[in-house]
Amino acid sequence: MADPKLDVWWKKNLRVIQPNLQVKDTGKIDPDRLADQLLEMGANTVVFNVGGIYAWYPTEVSSHTLNNYLPANQDLLLNMIEAVHKRKMRFIARFDFSKAEDSIYLRNPQWFVRDLNNKPQIIGSHRPGNWSLLMSTCINGTYRTDEVAIPVINEVISKYPIDGIFLNNPGYIPCYCDTCKRKYVALYGEELPAEKKLFHPEWATKCMEDNIDRLYSEIKQKNADMPLILYYNLYRDSLYDRAKTADMLCTEPQDILSLGSKNIPEFWKPALSTKLGRSLENYPHPFGIVHSSPGMDWRHTGLPPAEYQFWLCQIPANGGQIWHSLTGIPDTIHDKRILEVVTQHNDMVKKVAPFMEKAESNNEVALVWNAAPSGEGWADGLLERQISFDVLLPEQLEQRDLGKYRAIVIPENLQWTESMLKALNSYTSKGGGLIVEGLPEDVGAYDLLGIEPETHKGEELTASYLRFEKNGKSLQKGLEKTELIAHRGNVVYCKPQVGSETLATLVPPFSPLESVGAPPERASLAVEKTDIPLVIHRKNGDGRVIFLPFSLSMLINEFRLNEHYILLDNIVEYAVGTSLSIKVNHAPGLQVSVFKQDNGNLLIHLVNGAGRRPLTRNLPIHNVEVKVRSSDLKALTSADAVISGENLHVEKEDDTLVIQLPILTIWEVLSIS
Repeated sequence: MADPKLDVWWKKNLRVIQPNLQVKDTGKIDPDRLADQLLEMGANTVVFNVGGIYAWYPTEVSSHTLNNYLPANQDLLLNMIEAVHKRKMRFIARFDFSKAEDSIYLRNPQWFVRDLNNKPQIIGSHRPGNWSLLMSTCINGTYRTDEVAIPVINEVISKYPIDGIFLNNPGYIPCYCDTCKRKYVALYGEELPAEKKLFHPEWATKCMEDNIDRLYSEIKQKNADMPLILYYNLYRDSLYDRAKTADMLCTEPQDILSLGSKNIPEFWKPALSTKLGRSLENYPHPFGIVHSSPGMDWRHTGLPPAEYQFWLCQIPANGGQIWHSLTGIPDTIHDKRILEVVTQHNDMVKKVAPFMEKAESNNEVALVWNAAPSGEGWADGLLERQISFDVLLPEQLEQRDLGKYRAIVIPENLQWTESMLKALNSYTSKGGGLIVEGLPEDVGAYDLLGIEPETHKGEELTASYLRFEKNGKSLQKGLEKTELIAHRGNVVYCKPQVGSETLATLVPPFSPLESVGAPPERASLAVEKTDIPLVIHRKNGDGRVIFLPFSLSMLINEFRLNEHYILLDNIVEYAVGTSLSIKVNHAPGLQVSVFKQDNGNLLIHLVNGAGRRPLTRNLPIHNVEVKVRSSDLKALTSADAVISGENLHVEKEDDTLVIQLPILTIWEVLSIS
């Protein structure tokens, strides 16, 4: 019988450790020893292999492959669950039905993925060693439902006192089997296209939804209190669709250094992934899964400790729950640095967790996420300039009270709707600041943006500049000694409406690229000044609208010049009208996020990512200054460093509390009470 408190335990702050179990090491697992080790490393929840590719218990489902390395003299799974529960930790059962051994394929070939030539998808066919082959199962086939997945899950729920279920790798794999072909025709009235890019845009999502709906329904029928954990992806998934058939969501911002230094994952990946998951209201805080390795091709060694720590800390600092994924158990892990980092990180999380128990995001800026490079550029710029922000989905603009935000950023290439336009008009008229990059399509947003309807998309520009106009001096803050900064890319040529003001203009190219290096006398500007706007400001009721008819996000993504980061910072401040309530002095690599407890206390998270990535050491940031502006400054009396335990120096300047943090090593949380 399920614990009657099961519906609340998984809404608390969890520290998960998942030993990614290698079947040949099964005999080395001593349940009591492993449970002790995981507890000592700071876990309060354990994810453990149970079923799918291999059964880690004596299964009676005929097509469920038994792990041949299981000890004959004990039920390893039951003993592991009991050892975990004895130490007051929770046990989450991991299932993976995405693959099965070739012996299953030979008996039931209709369950498996087929390519265009009707061949099965074989995983690791060239893998060295004495291994059977793994074959990908079709998401629409009955292996993933009635024949194997549902009987296996029911068997485990019936026999073992597990606390939750995690479905690993549950997604769609392109398949051309007859089952998929028939389903496609039934859904869309046409044949399944040969080219994946021609698939109906909802096909993959529909296949996964149908499969997960079945599994979720079966789980709840068997045990209504059994929580299910499901993945979400920063780019591919509908967060709301995932949440419909899952009690908790997890995301996996892997730090895959084996991609090479030119393709190193962006520093903001854990922060942004967590922020997206936090955008769901009245839903458990998302898990952030971090693999300890620098890539699955190097999965038996660890990330450089400094890089690993930076990656981990972004998840709880943005309101997520940490989930450590380790290759093997502590006794088989070759890189013992991993164990030290995980233990140290969980110690920090333990200190912070009580403060974050009922804390809600208190960021004054929102970035509307479009799963595109423009959204990435804005996220990069906001984080790099220590501007704390929430991530919202476009549909949330119509559902939320936007009044908590003093500025909202809309990146280019985001699909607008009439209801979204109405919501943003209302938001700005009531005093909100809106930043719009690029011209919205399919809606008449001209009046909101303060431009005439006749616009023209220009050609790709190089060797061009942005010029600060006299009435745009506030955008030039920190750049007072230059009137021009670098520009490149497309511009929407537009004319401001009467009442709109131009804060920055375009200086057109002085030369084609092949002659920019010609002798200086030929390098003079052909046209030093135009009226072509690059930044337009329009008042809308009590609020401000800033329209950028060029791609600032592209400039940040491509060039990462400090001028573009400063411009972004100044644009946000201009949209707000005054400075943000919380300002942190600029330090490259420093990330800031803000939460408020239900008692009104503020929590300011500071994460240190200074240095060239992948980080080889934690470079301390000295003399971090945090300014908190409040109309009720008398209520703010003290500030403490939650992790280090240090009582911080605090001064009051007019309506501002100034807090000095002498040194930031990895992660600190300022509690202002």
